[in-house]
Amino acid sequence: MNTYDIFKSLAIIIIVAKLFGIGARKIHIPQVVGEIIAGLIIGPSLLGWVDSTDFISQMAEIGVILLMFSAGLGTDIKELRKTGPIATFIACAGVFVPLVLGTVYYMVFYGVSSIGSPEFIEAVFIGTIMTATSVSITVETLKELGYLKSKVGTTIMAAAIIDDVIGIIVLTFVISFRDKDVVISRVFIQTLLFFIFAIGVGFVTYKLFQIIDKRYPHTRRIPIAGLALCFAMAYIAEDLFGIADITGAYVAGIILCSISDSDYIARKMDINSYMLFGPIFFASIGLKTNLAEFSMSILWFSIGFVIVALVSKIIGCSLAARLCKFKGREALICGVGMMTRGEVALIVSQKGLSVGLISPVYFSAVILLILTSSIATPVLLKALIAKAPVDDAALEE
Repeated sequence: MNTYDIFKSLAIIIIVAKLFGIGARKIHIPQVVGEIIAGLIIGPSLLGWVDSTDFISQMAEIGVILLMFSAGLGTDIKELRKTGPIATFIACAGVFVPLVLGTVYYMVFYGVSSIGSPEFIEAVFIGTIMTATSVSITVETLKELGYLKSKVGTTIMAAAIIDDVIGIIVLTFVISFRDKDVVISRVFIQTLLFFIFAIGVGFVTYKLFQIIDKRYPHTRRIPIAGLALCFAMAYIAEDLFGIADITGAYVAGIILCSISDSDYIARKMDINSYMLFGPIFFASIGLKTNLAEFSMSILWFSIGFVIVALVSKIIGCSLAARLCKFKGREALICGVGMMTRGEVALIVSQKGLSVGLISPVYFSAVILLILTSSIATPVLLKALIAKAPVDDAALEE
C-alpha cells in the first residue's frame, strides 16, 4: 500500500465510521457499535473498500492507548475513597464471578481442557472479557431518575472504576500465560514491581505537574506533557515490566486525574480520539472480523456468551452488595447497573487478538454483548427504581 492509498483508507474510515456512529446514537445505542459495524461493512467481509493493514493496526493501537489514558483521567479519587471498601468488595465479586463462569462456559461449549494448555488460556481469556464494566449508560439513566447521587449510585460508579483496574491486572496475567515458559511467581513479581514503580514515579510526576499547572494553567504544554507521560508509561509497562501497555496508559491517567487541569487534558485527548484514533480503533475491529468464518456454532456461542456475561455480573455484584447491607432491591440495582459493557471490553478483546489469544470471529459475541447490555440496562434500572423510590436521606446535600 502506497502513501496515497493510506490517505484514501483513512478518509473512508473516518467518514463512514462517524456516519454510522451518529446513526447509532440517534437510535439510542452506543456510538462505538455503529463505528464497528462501519468497519465491518467497508472491510474485506462485505464491500472491500479498506483492508486491515499494519499501519491501520498501529493507528488503532494508539487509539487504545488514548482511550485508556482518558479513562484514567476520568477517575474520581475522592469518590473511590468515599465508598472504597464497599465498592472494592463489589468490584472484586463483579470480576471473579464473570471470570469463573465465563471460563466454565467456554469449556462447556468447546470441551474441557487441561490447566495451562492453549485452550485453557483461551477459555480464561473469554472470562476476562466478561469482567469489564462500562457505566456511561448506567450513569445517564441514574441521573435521569434522580438516583445518581444516592448511596447506590455512588457505589456503582466507584465499583465500576475499581472493576476495570482489577480487570486490566487480570488481563496482564492472562496475556503473560500465553508463553509456556512463564512462571506465575515471576508474573506476580513483575506486576508488583510495576505498580511500586508507578506509585513512586507517579508521586514525583504528580507534584511536577502541579507546579507546571500552577505556573502555566490552561496552556497546551500541559496536555502535551500529559500525552508524553501516557506513551512513556505504556512503553515502560510493556517493554520493561512485561505488563500490558494499556495498563501503563491507564496508570498515567490516574496519576494526572487529580491535578487542576485534568479536565483540560481530557478534553484535548478527546479531540484526538474523537476525530481520528477512536474511529480507526473501533472500525479496525470490524475490518478484522471475517464473516466468512461466522457459523451457526459461533451464533449459538455468542448468544450464550451474552447471557452468561449479563447474569454473572448481576449475580456477583448483587450478592456482594447484599453482604454489604444493601437491601434486596438496592443490591439488585447494583448488579444491573454494573452489567453494561463498552469500550473496555473491546479493548481487552483487541489486546487478546493482537497477541494471538482469540480469533477475530469472537468479536461478534462482544459486539452483541455491548448492544444487548446497552438496551437492557436502562429498561431494567427504570423498572427496579420505579418500585424503589429514592430515599432522600441517602442523597448528598
